Amino acid sequence: MSGSGGKKAVIAALSANITIAALKFLAFVLTASSAMLAEAIHSVADSGNQALLLIGGKKAKRTADAQHPFGFGRERYIYSFLVAIVLFSVGGLFALFEAYEKWRHPEPIEGPWWWVPLAVLGGAIVAESLSLKTAIVESRPARGNSGWLQFVRRSKSPELPVILLEDTAALTGLVLAFVAVTATLLTGNSVWDAVGTALIGLLLVAVAVLLGIETKSLLLGEAASVQNIEEIKVALQGEGRVRIIDLKTLHLGPDELLVAAKIATDSSQTGSALASVINDAEKRIRAAVPIVTRIYLEPDVYVPAATSDPGPKDEDNSGSKK
Repeated sequence: MSGSGGKKAVIAALSANITIAALKFLAFVLTASSAMLAEAIHSVADSGNQALLLIGGKKAKRTADAQHPFGFGRERYIYSFLVAIVLFSVGGLFALFEAYEKWRHPEPIEGPWWWVPLAVLGGAIVAESLSLKTAIVESRPARGNSGWLQFVRRSKSPELPVILLEDTAALTGLVLAFVAVTATLLTGNSVWDAVGTALIGLLLVAVAVLLGIETKSLLLGEAASVQNIEEIKVALQGEGRVRIIDLKTLHLGPDELLVAAKIATDSSQTGSALASVINDAEKRIRAAVPIVTRIYLEPDVYVPAATSDPGPKDEDNSGSKK
């Protein structure tokens, strides 16, 4: 997991969700509120998701072998995609099913423990707010000047965007549950409980779909960011010693970048001189963009601009997901 920020945010969210899940289940047992059950399952799903992120981060550190020569960096993307599946099925679909059952068989919240759901939800809102604050603080260095939605869509490291979306969804779901339970207590009509549960389910499904779309793009293989591509171009060209004909980049993992380029060189250069040019170019690229782990440069003959051909053109991939 890149740096300590992502891991710190995941652990903070995991600790909060385990505690919150236990309290929500207790509130459900005492009151039979479907909104509390949906929120309890939501917290269990989130806890499982954070465990998946930690497992993915650990597995991604394995050393490359003969069968996987480019390493296991994409393990983090695979486990993040599993998070989307869990959030969709265990969280979203279960909440929608529970809302349907509560709508068909409404049961009011009664008994001496009517206040428990509100107390639990209030405490959970505080805990989730602290967890979200941690994720926001840890994300700021990576986010830079980009907006939060742009950061989620463009980030190559999946952990922080996943935690940001999960915590935002969790906090929104808690507010919905608080409103639904309060309305049920005030009116004695458990339809409000069912409506709140349904809204929580729809929220989780929407977040899961967004996560799935973004993680799918990472799994398919994304180029470097626009900034990194420009830095690679400048480093590769040096002081005009190398001319780029074609440039391609690919993320093998959040912190592993492959660079492949066809470069134009002087046809009069000897083999040893050409090797020296390539070696120098590789050093400059790694110094400019430290996450570059593999570089493949293909030399080609440079054709002077004396002909009608305007010369080779730079080609690169922009790094945009969409």
